[in-house]
Amino acid sequence: MRITCPICGERDMREFTYRGAALPTPPLEADVETWVDHVHLRENAAGVLRELWQHTMGCGAWLVVTRNTITHEILDVVLAEEAGIGIPVAEEQP
Repeated sequence: MRITCPICGERDMREFTYRGAALPTPPLEADVETWVDHVHLRENAAGVLRELWQHTMGCGAWLVVTRNTITHEILDVVLAEEAGIGIPVAEEQP
């Protein structure tokens, strides 16, 4: 499978790391039950899905890849920030 990074162009999927479905992430302060539901209690639907990938062996960009999980056809690739998907980062402690 080849993924077209908006920054680097078409690359082999081995340059990327799959990070999961591109779903809204609960706030870092959310309770444990909310996080358990988010991480473990989701449907594993077959068909078109928006996924979060990182170009770890390239530019490091976070991407939202729209892919058919049955055929592996990639329908769209956009930068995560352009797709409105935030990447949670823990705040540094003073």
